[in-house]
Amino acid sequence: MLALTKKTGYGLIAMTHLAGLEGQQVASAREIAGLFGVPASLLMNVMKELAAAGYVTSARGAHGGYRLARRPEKISLADVVTALEGPIRASECLSGQAHGDDEDTCAEVDRCPVAGPVHKVQRKLRDFLKTVTLADIVRPARTAT
Repeated sequence: MLALTKKTGYGLIAMTHLAGLEGQQVASAREIAGLFGVPASLLMNVMKELAAAGYVTSARGAHGGYRLARRPEKISLADVVTALEGPIRASECLSGQAHGDDEDTCAEVDRCPVAGPVHKVQRKLRDFLKTVTLADIVRPARTAT
């Protein structure tokens, strides 16, 4: 079964919080961790990775923190997952396909009865995650409150 890791879940929690900030407001990783009950040390690392990938920017200082580097409509779920987990893949044996390569890591792929269908699922999953934006994730949360 495919599942997002805690790391990606925490990243999405932080990103949705940042998407709800007004203007030039920022939020620290510690502040976000406290609001949502997630481990601050892990969230700090997640935020550093998101900053390195260009999805958030950081402001230093006593009143520093993070803000989105792009509009929520310009950040896809695939972007966040790839930044925090690496390439999206449905199976370890098809990890080459996750990079868009034609190479598979399994020597038996030519004889594998499920390789074709799994490739298809993997492409559809990757393509779908590219269509879901941070704005799509934030929208239901805002309407629920």
